[in-house]
Amino acid sequence: MNLEILTPEKTIFNGTVQMVRVPGTKGLFQILKNHAPIISTLEKGKIRLRNMSGNITEFDVNKGYIKCAKNNITILIQE
Repeated sequence: MNLEILTPEKTIFNGTVQMVRVPGTKGLFQILKNHAPIISTLEKGKIRLRNMSGNITEFDVNKGYIKCAKNNITILIQE
């Protein structure tokens, strides 16, 4: 899956991942390969991703949005 994490100023992450976990407005949820299309708001918490090597990376988020369709994930956040 391709993941792009954007702020108004810059791209924080752009790459291929195995998994993304985000703090949705109604609770944490995880996106894996071939996830159903979704658009959701994000609340304060951590975005956690696992890259193709299996390494985990986390990013703090206050609020934002996520869109997932056809194994392409875009996350828009305020830095």
